[in-house]
Amino acid sequence: MHDPTDPFDAENFDINLSEISKIEGAASLEIKVRNKKIEYLKFSISEWKRFYTQAIQGKPAVAIPQLVARICGTCSNAHLLCSLKAIENAFSVMPSNQTKQLRKLLYFGLLIRDHGLHLYIFALPDIYGKNSILDFDEKDPTQKQLLEDTFEVKEVGNQLSIIVGGRSVHAPNPTLGGFFKYPLLEDLKNLIPRLIGIRSKILTLIEIFAKAPFEMKPIIQPIFSGLTSDDFSFLTGLIKNSAGKAISENEFQSYLDAVIIPYSHARGFKLNGGLMMVGAMSRLNLSKDALHPKTKSELSNYLEFFPSNNIFHNNLAQAIEILHAIDSSIDIIENLNQINNEKLPKIAPRESTGVGVIEAPRGTLYHKYNIDAQGLIKKAEIIVPTGQNQVLMERGIYEQTDKLLSEGAGREIIIQEAEKLIRAFDPCMSCASHFLKVTWK
Repeated sequence: MHDPTDPFDAENFDINLSEISKIEGAASLEIKVRNKKIEYLKFSISEWKRFYTQAIQGKPAVAIPQLVARICGTCSNAHLLCSLKAIENAFSVMPSNQTKQLRKLLYFGLLIRDHGLHLYIFALPDIYGKNSILDFDEKDPTQKQLLEDTFEVKEVGNQLSIIVGGRSVHAPNPTLGGFFKYPLLEDLKNLIPRLIGIRSKILTLIEIFAKAPFEMKPIIQPIFSGLTSDDFSFLTGLIKNSAGKAISENEFQSYLDAVIIPYSHARGFKLNGGLMMVGAMSRLNLSKDALHPKTKSELSNYLEFFPSNNIFHNNLAQAIEILHAIDSSIDIIENLNQINNEKLPKIAPRESTGVGVIEAPRGTLYHKYNIDAQGLIKKAEIIVPTGQNQVLMERGIYEQTDKLLSEGAGREIIIQEAEKLIRAFDPCMSCASHFLKVTWK
């Protein structure tokens, strides 16, 4: 598999991807190869620690959800929903069934947009051998249609979030115990035809990723972990893993083994001392039977791929989750007969601790707050999916690079394959980009 266009020494070289663009923060990859063997490989998240947990200390707990939503501009509504859940648990606030259903819709809007962005704009070009979706040939009917599908799918997800939350990101309407402003039922009902309209586009996307020829199976299979529920809601349930353990949300912090990575600004995590993975593929590995009945019925052939240990099936799993979000959203909206302007609960400050766990698009998200008697934050802990996948990501890149070297691959092929693998994990909206600045030593 020698790359004849690579003018460098194929047995001794260094790779230094000092800037991986379009990510929340920054990440880098360094590889040193001598005599066709890896001397060291470092995948580091170099701008992840932004001190949000320190910044919110001393702030009123009731204000925290809108503050921590700013952690991420991509899945801000996941942080918002997780934080609301934690604060509500701390103050024993029980949201109504209407609020629960509307929050599901807000989340499904996020997931349709977020998975759609990753799959269409960042992962799909790999399959078509393009550097960017902007390189798709508009004279080719298939590629032209995929370009159109990209923006239509994303827009439907945006509109669902806007109608329910007030904005597609940093939604201002959701609050503790309900909403500051409730959506209009008519607006939601009018969205049903558009949700139905993108179903066929997602079925096409699922077929494309099911046929994708990429494969990377770790030598040691990781433990797959995620929040599971009877209705695949992403927002409630028990935390389960493929090793057979199930725990409650309150046990989550002691469930993981934190790993300090000296060259990374982010903590990594292991599970039972071994590699772990969270995200769409883990969720399907653990609870594909909980998907929406229509989704399951229509995708029975593709669901046979799971459980899987091929990291690239994370892309396929995301596409399947989009269909589940569409079908679930249609059901919820069709069953809404009215939307009441419910009165928000009065929250009395007290000393307490609140934990919230949800499944963000990229995996399990954990918020914990210790609150004093005045209702102010004493201490906060936030664990995001990227950290939980970080150790496996680095190990996967190592194993893949080692295999490529044994096959005679050159530097450019190794870089391309490393990029593809990083994108398959979808570690934040943006590790999934083709535009890398590569510095050679």
